[in-house]
Amino acid sequence: MKKILTRIAQLNEVTVETMAIMPDHVHLLISFKPKYAPTNIVKAFKGASARMFFEKYPETRQQLWGGHLWSNSYYMSTLGNMSKEIVEKYIKNQPTKNLRKNSDRHSSPD
Repeated sequence: MKKILTRIAQLNEVTVETMAIMPDHVHLLISFKPKYAPTNIVKAFKGASARMFFEKYPETRQQLWGGHLWSNSYYMSTLGNMSKEIVEKYIKNQPTKNLRKNSDRHSSPD
């Protein structure tokens, strides 16, 4: 998925600052020219990535809810009062936090 999203970014003049691929969602910190509408950027990522993913892994469509790779919803925000560094740190720490939580649940007491 990382390669797919990176390719879509290149095709749409989007710079991926930070990316984290989670089992059921993705986090992207992106930048793009103001001439592009944010909703169109999201549509480009979701639509093209689903097409590319299903071309490569057609058997997965049957395993997904309604045969869709992505839900209709998404969350998007501008950096606002947060610094770019804070958001990058949050995204980069996502996989570590989730792996730690899962390993804590499955570890046996000493």
